[in-house]
Amino acid sequence: MKYMITAAAVSLMLTGNADAQENQLKLSLKEAVKFAVEKNLDVKAELYNPAQAEADIRKNRAIYETHLTLDTSYEDSTTYPASTVASGSVSSYEQQQFRLSPGIYRLVPTGGTVGLTFDNLYTSSNSQSSFALKDYWQSDLTLTFNQPLLKNFGRDSTELNIRVAELSKDASVKRFKTKLLNVVAQVRTEYYQLHSLREDLVSKKTSLELAQRILKETEARVKAGVLPAMEILNAQYGVSSREKDLIDAEKAVRDEEDILRVLLQLDGSADIVPTDLPSRGEYAITEEDAIKKAISGRPELDDLKSQLVSSEIQTKVARDRTLPDLSLASSVAVTGLGQTYGRDLERTGSAQYPVWSVGLKLDYPLGNQAAQNDYLKNRLKTEQLRTQLEALNSSLTSEVRTAIRAVTSSYKQLDVADRGKAYAEERLNAYLKKSEVGLATTKDVLDVENDLSTARTNQIKAQVAYTNALSQYLKSTGELLDREGITVSSAQADNLYDRTR
Repeated sequence: MKYMITAAAVSLMLTGNADAQENQLKLSLKEAVKFAVEKNLDVKAELYNPAQAEADIRKNRAIYETHLTLDTSYEDSTTYPASTVASGSVSSYEQQQFRLSPGIYRLVPTGGTVGLTFDNLYTSSNSQSSFALKDYWQSDLTLTFNQPLLKNFGRDSTELNIRVAELSKDASVKRFKTKLLNVVAQVRTEYYQLHSLREDLVSKKTSLELAQRILKETEARVKAGVLPAMEILNAQYGVSSREKDLIDAEKAVRDEEDILRVLLQLDGSADIVPTDLPSRGEYAITEEDAIKKAISGRPELDDLKSQLVSSEIQTKVARDRTLPDLSLASSVAVTGLGQTYGRDLERTGSAQYPVWSVGLKLDYPLGNQAAQNDYLKNRLKTEQLRTQLEALNSSLTSEVRTAIRAVTSSYKQLDVADRGKAYAEERLNAYLKKSEVGLATTKDVLDVENDLSTARTNQIKAQVAYTNALSQYLKSTGELLDREGITVSSAQADNLYDRTR
């Protein structure tokens, strides 16, 4: 009696057909990347950093805002007259004064301050003297200019925080781009990992179905007395081991779907079905060009370069701040006085009573250790960043070379996996024929079928490994976002800032 394995069963095992499933979410790679860019929580959180940096820029630019001041006071005093010239014959000198002094001032790029003050003072007293006014107004319009001449002189020192904030925003935009690059690469990896696990699940189902057919026909042959009862145990063991493999495969698919749901922020519990197949085409790579692309395109390098420029600017300003604090203070004013406010303003406007002053102020700590060590600290930080930049260049070069080797190796593995599967199919066909004439046991057939299942899994893994290697290569050169049609600019952070206002 022949060992009956139908051709349909063999075909089912070799090709694998997934059962139709309801409640499926068919997802292309392009859609997956789009969801990640728009909805991934890590990406959203990272975008807040450049938006906060924009707030820092605008806060620091506010140093050039014009300030409005207003000083007002009222004073009522009763004193014993020190002189009859001012008070006359009164026994107690009573005086009331009201002051109103509006003004404006602002910082200038050289580090100086320009101000304009209009001081108005009204004085009323009980003076009986013929040599002093009893009630009068006194006003002066004063223009002041104060300017540091050594320490804190110049635009670099004045706008230090503005420039640092701008470079900090540039760096944070690059870090956002790095985060987006990593997330997109992860999405591609997890997307094809789910494809691989789904294909493996199909393979496990097919393997179980064939093992169940073998068990059924083995039981029939044992019942007919063609095979010993021991063969049923071999067939049952084959079924149980494949049931375990199927359970593990189903769990792996569900776990991977949850990983994608978190990455893409997908709602619901629908089965995620990737619709794009892994790439098998050969990708032309030149190591020299790849390294150049990485050095010019990796956002991590741009981030570190922005930090280096910022540190160099801070070092220059710190060096200037080791100089003595020598400041110029100057003012010019026109004054007036009158018994009526109108007469007072008339005399003030005539500019017949000018007052001006000019002076210098020097402040220098003996030893100057605070400024000197601040300068040295900034120099050390700058040298540290230069060293880190060299290290990152070296690391990226090594990363690109590793990625190239992975692409080359995984592409070769495609052919190896294809041949392995073809050989496994031929072996199974051969053992099926041998089993029909009693030259192969049930265990032999199951072992060979298991080898084919492993070969098919290896083929799927090889295809996914090659696609993942390409993703890692494009990530290592910084090309991945461009390949996916994704652009990153500070405008995204600016929009978030504007929406928050």
